[in-house]
Amino acid sequence: MKLNISAMALAAGILWGVAVLIVGVANLIRPDYGLELLVLLASLYPGYNAAGAPGDLLIGIVYSFVDGALFGLAFAWLYNRFARNNSALSGRMERQAGVRYPSVEPE
Repeated sequence: MKLNISAMALAAGILWGVAVLIVGVANLIRPDYGLELLVLLASLYPGYNAAGAPGDLLIGIVYSFVDGALFGLAFAWLYNRFARNNSALSGRMERQAGVRYPSVEPE
């Protein structure tokens, strides 16, 4: 099975962006919620501060979307590379071993 790289990148970007949005909105409502995560993200994303301001939240969402998309892209690319190599290897090994699977037909 092969993963669609662009779809995986978009899905991972949206997922991580929405997760940061939910934690950020919850932090705006209750300032002690998710503060450690937001401070961690502020140390990773330049220009983002965990100050609890809506503008900072928007910057964090953009950064997290790009970060998640890059991760999804790298994951799908690596998955496709490993899946292709393993299927070719297993097929070659089966042919060398003389493995033959009987056809399955309905009776």
